[in-house]
Amino acid sequence: MKRFLLTFWLFIPLLGFSQTIANFGDVRVHNTATVGIHGDLTNLGDINADATSLVGFYGFEPNQIEGQPFTLYDAEFANFSGSTLLTQLNVVNNLNFISGDISSPYDNDAAFVNFLENSFYTGEGDSEKLVGFAGIQGKQDFVFPIGYNTQLRPLSLISEGINSFAKAGYLFENPNDPTSVTGNFDTDITAAGIGFVSQNEFWQLATDVSSRVTLDWNQSSNLGLLATDVAEIILVGWNIGLGRWVPLSDASGSGDLDSGSITSNPFLPNEYAAITFGTVPLETNTFATNNPTLGDYFISPNGDGINEGLVFDNLEDAEGSNVVRIFNKFGQKVFEQANYTNEFRGFANTGLLIYKEELGLPEGFYFYTIDLPEMNLSYQGFIFLDR
Repeated sequence: MKRFLLTFWLFIPLLGFSQTIANFGDVRVHNTATVGIHGDLTNLGDINADATSLVGFYGFEPNQIEGQPFTLYDAEFANFSGSTLLTQLNVVNNLNFISGDISSPYDNDAAFVNFLENSFYTGEGDSEKLVGFAGIQGKQDFVFPIGYNTQLRPLSLISEGINSFAKAGYLFENPNDPTSVTGNFDTDITAAGIGFVSQNEFWQLATDVSSRVTLDWNQSSNLGLLATDVAEIILVGWNIGLGRWVPLSDASGSGDLDSGSITSNPFLPNEYAAITFGTVPLETNTFATNNPTLGDYFISPNGDGINEGLVFDNLEDAEGSNVVRIFNKFGQKVFEQANYTNEFRGFANTGLLIYKEELGLPEGFYFYTIDLPEMNLSYQGFIFLDR
């Protein structure tokens, strides 16, 4: 009786009305059966579909699918205005995109299309895709057909084992202040090896299996704001434990700054809250390229006018601030100066030896460190102090 009631409601839209279809009991779509839904669906019971059955969602007005999770064998969506999914839709075999997006809220963990072990999809495109998150079960490799309202921005997953469950979504939002998901992924907080991080878009991926991902970019990615050449582009991820962006790939992308792709090294996605494009610093940092080291130094502050002080070659060419620290052979800090301009002449200004400042530091080997925070660079080397 419940199945007859469902069929009756399905025919009402064909007469020119848009209705909400509500299921309160158990519904089974038997093999070879085809069911078309031309309105909203509220599932308050169980819906299951046999092999070779098809359930389609059609129309010209936006429709909404909500209630209890349910499973379909073949499903297709041909709603030009799009469909909103507020529950979990499991696909056993095929999801066919004909027209319109399938959207689900980013902040609703229970709302997404879930592709089961042997399932696949067809017909995806810029106007036919998943907006929100998509899940997989029992798959090792998969291309998530995700994007935002005007573009397909897929994430290709290549895992080292079978994913019992994985989930991915794309956000055309600034990772510094996203509005659709919780978190703040400051693009100024980066590990060494990163120059800039995109403020234009990011992906989220969750799985406990070590994996590689391939991401594409296009003109909407605006990579020309980050780099001058595709060779500078890398993938970066916001590491949850470290609280910063770290490199996920080598600089090995293909294409140009308007269109291309790049594949990551293996990483554990559950350790990362966001993935996007970044750049390597050395290719765009003239100072670092021209100064792989700052060398070792000899000073003899004896009043003869030769090598009286510690002068770092080319340090004046570096952009931003610097901090110079000098340590003796025991690792004790004897000198520290921010924005160093050749002040060290063999005298301590910090540490236990400062009480002998008027005598100067003893002859011998010392080592220095130089930090250039704005350029994300550090140097170190040796000094011989001759008395």
